[in-house]
Amino acid sequence: MNTPITALVVDNDPGFTDLAASMLEREDEALRIETAVSADAALEAIREPGTGVDCIVSDYEMPGMSGLDLLEAVRETDPDLPFILFTGKGSEEIASEAIAAGVTQYLQKKPGRDRYTLLANQIKNAVSQYRTELELRESERRYERTLAALHETTRDLMRASTKEEIYTAAVETAGEVLESPIVAIYAFDPADGALTHAASTASSSELLDPEVRFERGEGLVWEVFSEGEAAYYEDTRRAANVHNPETLSRSELIVPLGTHGVFVAGAEVVDGFDETMTELMHILAANTEAALDRAEREQLLREHDRTLTQQNEELTRLNHTNEIVRKINRAVAQASTRQEIESAVCERLAETDRYLFAWIATTETSRANGTEPTPSDWAGIDPTYIDSVREDGPDAPEAVLIRRTVDERTAQLVPNVLDDHGWKSRRKEALTFGFQTVLSVPLVDNEHSYGALVVHAPPADAFTAGERAVLTELGETIGHAIHSVERTRSLLTDNRLELELACRDSRLLLNRLSKHVDAELTLEGAIDREDGSVVFFVSVADPPVETLCALADRWASVETISVVSEGEETTLFEITGCPTAFVDVLRENDAQLRSATAANGSATLVLDVPQRVNARSVIEAIRDEYPETDLHAKRETTTQSARRLDAQLRERVTGRQYEALQAAHYSGFFDWPRESTGEDLAAALDVSPPTYHYHLRAAERKLVSMVFDSDSN
Repeated sequence: MNTPITALVVDNDPGFTDLAASMLEREDEALRIETAVSADAALEAIREPGTGVDCIVSDYEMPGMSGLDLLEAVRETDPDLPFILFTGKGSEEIASEAIAAGVTQYLQKKPGRDRYTLLANQIKNAVSQYRTELELRESERRYERTLAALHETTRDLMRASTKEEIYTAAVETAGEVLESPIVAIYAFDPADGALTHAASTASSSELLDPEVRFERGEGLVWEVFSEGEAAYYEDTRRAANVHNPETLSRSELIVPLGTHGVFVAGAEVVDGFDETMTELMHILAANTEAALDRAEREQLLREHDRTLTQQNEELTRLNHTNEIVRKINRAVAQASTRQEIESAVCERLAETDRYLFAWIATTETSRANGTEPTPSDWAGIDPTYIDSVREDGPDAPEAVLIRRTVDERTAQLVPNVLDDHGWKSRRKEALTFGFQTVLSVPLVDNEHSYGALVVHAPPADAFTAGERAVLTELGETIGHAIHSVERTRSLLTDNRLELELACRDSRLLLNRLSKHVDAELTLEGAIDREDGSVVFFVSVADPPVETLCALADRWASVETISVVSEGEETTLFEITGCPTAFVDVLRENDAQLRSATAANGSATLVLDVPQRVNARSVIEAIRDEYPETDLHAKRETTTQSARRLDAQLRERVTGRQYEALQAAHYSGFFDWPRESTGEDLAAALDVSPPTYHYHLRAAERKLVSMVFDSDSN
């Protein structure tokens, strides 16, 4: 489960704060949204003990105190608390003022769920960075306290830096102090679960076998270690658990070294250790254990120090990358065409010291013409490199990298092209231009793929995990921006393509249905519902109603089949089914199904495709799922006003209201006499009749308002 994040949304419009809270919590279950309708209320909330606000999302223009005034007041309480300015004011002046004031992020309000997806990601990234910095500072403070205490307590201990040095110094000291012929230390190996020889005196080398190890339960040495209590054996040959009855040690003093192992001293005579020697042995063992503890702690601290250094370096890189991304986001927000977006991205990345150059490859042509991804824009690199990529075609290592990026929709990293066999053909270019690491990031929005962004960096393994995550998010931002400008362009053009297809594939639902009725089926309309299901309205002349309705119990792809209305010539059926590959293809390409008829297992389909979408890519995508599909005709049509009206209507109504309006239209609800009733449609959409009528009336009111209000476009 993700760590919960509490964000405070500040806006003088209560309706907007409630909407923002709902949308953000829907985007990520880790988000907990609090709201405030004024800057004063926000300040009270963050100053109240126990509130635990991790991030503030504030409007710019509010009565009394603006968003930037609120930022200044918040900085007096917490200079580093993430603060995102989420405003409908989108001028460059306001953006510059916000950045100069020190906002963490600046985001312009726009309609659509994508804006809240981006806002949720910005909140999570800002809080993640904020928490990382807090943890880093706290780790540094803990490290300094631990290091000071360590120096104070170990000042008079032996200065050996490793356990091996400690072992050697300890046995040499014991040999000198105790004048014992046999002195050794056996260290515990947690991996093997045994005690192994670590060090011994020179005089012991002829008497001890260094290969001897004590497994669990073996000998006096293991017995003392396991019990954790020192033991003195006056005559080892009389001991019950002696490891070697023929041992040369007639008496042994064994002292545990905590979890590190045991200290062993042996004498060749019975009762060879007096009380003084035993006490010295215990003191030496205690100092040895303390030294081993110190060495172990220092080793851990050194590793921790390396970790902190790595974290510092990664944080510096991440801050640099975030600054680059902020500049790119500002440039992308001002771009009005795809080419402007791609140029801005490549130029901003190439002008930094962190990266050498960047380029973008589009993959849309590969779906249409069978060609490989091709560079469409670049910056910071000699064009001869781009020419090499194009000339090598599908065999280019860059093409392979981009295909994998697009197919898997994940960032792909080449840590070092000089060591990668697949990049052998690029070794000369890498040495000439000075790059070793290559990162490819997919350019995607929720459904579409627009290619990949490729970034080259000088050192090997130059991209940290955090950096890759930020650049991956940038790829999504670019994908959404491209989709937005392409969709806007399609709404402003009169030209669209009408494709007439013949499909005989048995997987197509209409074809399967047509085989069970001795009449032609006509698709009156389809509703792609928010819950993922699809509702089809199909009219049939003189159908076997019972036979058709019974298919819902026999087919897994159909949930319900019911009669909506019975006319003099045709009967209208409502069919609810699971999402189909055909609907997915239409959704991914912004295409619409204008009409569909089917008879005897063969269907005629008429699609309305935006001019920006390659018709062949749509046809091939359909053939991938339904191979027995042929193109019968391709025509240009003009649908500008309808497209604009549809787009405006989608922005004004909710998903439920749009579904209600679609269902009424497709089912003949607006005809006279009516071919269906509100109760029929409520049942088809699985809602109560009052709820259905409420959504329908709301949609009708908004549609009429669009047509007759003076401020309508």
